[in-house]
Amino acid sequence: MPAKPAPTEESLVAETPNRRGGKLALILGLPLGAAAFAGMGFGAGWFLYSESNSPMSQALRMIERPSEATEPPTPRGGLPSPTRRTPEGDAFQTTYYSFDEPLTTNPQGSRRFIQLGVTLSTQYDPKVMDHVKKHEAALRSDMLAVIGSFSEDAMAGRDGREALAAGLRGAINERLESLEGFGGVEGVFFPSFVLQ
Repeated sequence: MPAKPAPTEESLVAETPNRRGGKLALILGLPLGAAAFAGMGFGAGWFLYSESNSPMSQALRMIERPSEATEPPTPRGGLPSPTRRTPEGDAFQTTYYSFDEPLTTNPQGSRRFIQLGVTLSTQYDPKVMDHVKKHEAALRSDMLAVIGSFSEDAMAGRDGREALAAGLRGAINERLESLEGFGGVEGVFFPSFVLQ
């Protein structure tokens, strides 16, 4: 068997594995792998919780879908039942305030007396009715003055009552504007209207 030639320094360097290259690959590979995993996590999160797939969007889609269970049943005749639905959306909230005691005074130029129950309404902030309660004594006085300025004939009929309501609304709002800076009373109603 022939003898092997003695290894030279160059051949030893060529045969020795490059350990520096393995460490470099390991050092560069860890951050790149971590970045890849972070990117996949970000992508999955974006897909699951994006605007179109978010839990809130899914809940809103379920609410907006017309449910078959909410549809009124069709009677045997084929015509839908006459049911009314409450309108959806941002409806204004109406607030009412009724004076506890009726207003009693004499109409202009008459010996008879009129007794009115008065209820006010507004769709503004409920603070309007808080102001009405706060200044009830002044408002009652103003309303008695307005009622006393109407004659029996002026209050007769629907048009007369509407004119009286408009006069009362004007006096109430004028007083509230002077005391609170804002009136806000929109409706005046008469739950009782007695002329004797």
